[in-house]
Amino acid sequence: MADLRPAAVGLRTRLFQIIFESDSRLAKSFDIGLILMILASVAVVMLDSVDSYHSAFGTLFYEAEWAFTLLFTLELAARLYCLERPLKYLTSFYGVIDLLSILPTWLALLFPWGQSLLVVRLLRVLRIFRVLRLMQFVGEGRLLIDALKNSWHQILLFLFGVLMIVIIFSSLVYLIEPPEAGFTNIPTAVYWGVVTLTTVGYGDITPVTPLGQFISMMVMLIGYSIIAVPTGVFSAEVIRSLREQRYSNEACPGCGLDRHEHDSRYCRRCGTWLDEDTQDPRLRDEADGASQQGH
Repeated sequence: MADLRPAAVGLRTRLFQIIFESDSRLAKSFDIGLILMILASVAVVMLDSVDSYHSAFGTLFYEAEWAFTLLFTLELAARLYCLERPLKYLTSFYGVIDLLSILPTWLALLFPWGQSLLVVRLLRVLRIFRVLRLMQFVGEGRLLIDALKNSWHQILLFLFGVLMIVIIFSSLVYLIEPPEAGFTNIPTAVYWGVVTLTTVGYGDITPVTPLGQFISMMVMLIGYSIIAVPTGVFSAEVIRSLREQRYSNEACPGCGLDRHEHDSRYCRRCGTWLDEDTQDPRLRDEADGASQQGH
């Protein structure tokens, strides 16, 4: 959110400092209060899904949900009010999550409680997305999101490879196994292939022929071999992002060495002053000393 700016000097700037920054006591209190409200609202949604709690405290949960919705609506309005470009925030990741946290309750007013129960239930469950708002309070949240964005090509390629393996082996098992074993169609066999490849193994559908069991064993071994690939890709991207945050790509003007830490003042190899826009303090001290000797 570093590219967000307040709309104007005055009240909007003060609101911006409280809502989007955390370097003051009031801003930290705002963040802590918002975190507690998010956790409490998610707890209300989860407890309300339990029939016994809903029967006993349904009215209380309903009133609490509306109280949280009104507070989150006011908070979102304050965020948009203090920004120079509110639409940019509203279409960002955190802006969409903020909108999802309040829309279900307001949209539920459009649906009668006696009808479209499935839609109303879906809207109620969507409030769980409020927990994603906690990401903006975690400093590493932005790092993880950036790592996912930078590694999605490799992960997508890996998923395509896994999908091809699953389809091939699942089709073979479908041809080999009798329908009585549960492999009545290829989609069902693909379900078995995914469960087997991920080494979950529900056991609801299992091969009964020796050849089918051998293929099942091969799929499980392949699963153990490749299951850590996306984790390694993602971890490598996280490490690379951490290094980029710590090190600068600016080369030393003296020896050309790069990858110094951002707060480095001198080259770690030759000792050259790195900031070309300012004078080396050592040269200034030498000049001052020479002028004093001249006098």
